[in-house]
Amino acid sequence: MLLKDKVCIIVGAASLRGIGYATAELFAEHGARIVAVDVVMNEEIAAEIKASINQKTGLDADVVGVKCDIGNYADCRKLVGETLARHGRIDCLVNSAAIVKSQSLLAIEEADFDRIVNVNLKGAFNLSKSALEVFSEQKSGVIVNVASVAAQRGGGLVGGAHYAASKGGVISLTRTIAREFGPRGIRANVVSPSMTETGMLDGNMSAEKYQEIVSAIPLQRAGHARDIAGACLFLASDLAAYVTGATIDVNGGSHIH
Repeated sequence: MLLKDKVCIIVGAASLRGIGYATAELFAEHGARIVAVDVVMNEEIAAEIKASINQKTGLDADVVGVKCDIGNYADCRKLVGETLARHGRIDCLVNSAAIVKSQSLLAIEEADFDRIVNVNLKGAFNLSKSALEVFSEQKSGVIVNVASVAAQRGGGLVGGAHYAASKGGVISLTRTIAREFGPRGIRANVVSPSMTETGMLDGNMSAEKYQEIVSAIPLQRAGHARDIAGACLFLASDLAAYVTGATIDVNGGSHIH
């Protein structure tokens, strides 16, 4: 087991179709203690997540759900405090929470821009800062932020300019953390997926457009949430002990650079 007894906060985990849930499931398979976080988290959703992980892994996984509005720094600090109170330490933060909206640049209103950036970039900052306060004391810890190929290629297949810009900020933020906090034994990396079969595609793409995109991907399929989770597992584990400030592409070859 790559994460035996490691305490891992996984943000954006409410949907069983999402990257966050897939990461929680895979981490639990590898022995992690999971704190599943989402703005819509409640007892019912947390129970559903735990039941699904147990059913798929055959384990009695250590999973709790916590509600958190990551755009609010006080909420993020509260999340970290509750995790410390329960487990006594934190070993890893995985942030896969994001929102997306398909809009041309000229159609983006100020409220649209603010909403996307508040969750995708400010949320990543708030979570990272809150975790780093603990990691700095421990002199250990790992941050994995999920960005997007949209940040690398200049615009997304689904998201607009505000989405791409927010994810570009996540990459820069993570690299800065890696440089500043590496001397304290802390690693920070990015996973950059391309089009992945999650709820983020719902209502943002026609079936025809989906097939057009898939036909141009060298591996001839969209990503699965578990594909992204696998990269997160590698970066969270000691297999990546000398990897920091990196961006790991998980895009099926759709953006080779």
